[in-house]
Amino acid sequence: MNSNIKKCTMEEHKEIDAISFCIECKIYMCNKCEKLHSDLFKKRHQNIIIKDKNMEDIFSGICAEENHIDELIYFCKTHNKLCCSKCIAKIKAKKNGQHNDCDVCLIEEIENEKKNKLKENIKCLEDLSITFEESIDEIKKIFEKINEDKELLKMNIQKIFTKLRNEVIKEKMNY
Repeated sequence: MNSNIKKCTMEEHKEIDAISFCIECKIYMCNKCEKLHSDLFKKRHQNIIIKDKNMEDIFSGICAEENHIDELIYFCKTHNKLCCSKCIAKIKAKKNGQHNDCDVCLIEEIENEKKNKLKENIKCLEDLSITFEESIDEIKKIFEKINEDKELLKMNIQKIFTKLRNEVIKEKMNY
């Protein structure tokens, strides 16, 4: 059984695989709950994401850890991962506290740091792009110079060959 398959948030259906997730309510729903939810919120909750059984590629804002249905509000710098309050709690039962000894901060605190790092990386890539373009231009100039030198060398070889041939012909005639 795939551990990424989320279970229904409803207590009575907690053993049933979820087939959808409501972004508004931040809940996973099984077939029964999804139908009821759709009937209750026909127009107001149009943002229900329906997936096949594997829910791992949905960013719901809800922790993906088993038995964690809390909102992701923390960031673990140690593991470079979003966390919920259960992830950082020092509770030993029910697989809680995976990040209780890590360097953790609120998402808002890390947001500007990550944005600035991204801007730095973009600037670095732009600078590298310029450097590459300049390098390519230099390489093109070197190839042009090599081609010019090749042509000059070819002409010189032809001149020498012609001179040698003429000398050989001249010697043959004198013989």
